[in-house]
Amino acid sequence: MDGPLLAPDERLGDATRTSALPAGPAEFFADLGNMSVALPVLALTLAYVTWRTRQWFPALVALVTMALVPALVVPLQAGLARPGPPPMAPATGFFPSGHTATAAVAYGLCVLLLRAVFRTRATAHGCVVVNAAVGLGLVRQGYHWPVDVVGSWCLAVLLLTAAAWAISRSRRRSSSGTPRR
Repeated sequence: MDGPLLAPDERLGDATRTSALPAGPAEFFADLGNMSVALPVLALTLAYVTWRTRQWFPALVALVTMALVPALVVPLQAGLARPGPPPMAPATGFFPSGHTATAAVAYGLCVLLLRAVFRTRATAHGCVVVNAAVGLGLVRQGYHWPVDVVGSWCLAVLLLTAAAWAISRSRRRSSSGTPRR
């Protein structure tokens, strides 16, 4: 692999891995990107918001959006075959980061869904902080390069934008009295 971002990406990744950032908290935040953590958080949010709002369409949008994460990430990883950082190399399939995409989309969907119940920006700010910590933890622990994380954030923005559009459209229809299909 070669390109203009390769050298700066490797320098930043190496600097982060060898930095004084504590490994314990970095591993904790990296683990927040695991499906075994992010999916139960999303499931609890789905259940709570569906129960509170009595609307099932936002939950359906969230489920489809979350299902798109592995459907998009796995083929990209296989096709691009980017080698991982030193502890993981020569293994390939690190771009985009599946853990970062899982965390960003799952926790982003939680924020989108909770907007129907709580009218606050604190959840969005918390989501950004958690996802930044997940990305930093993944790079610090040597699981991914920085560009792997940034690529997943870009993918998450696309998926969350589409989900937000679908959810807001359904809420506008249901609040205007127009019958939904």
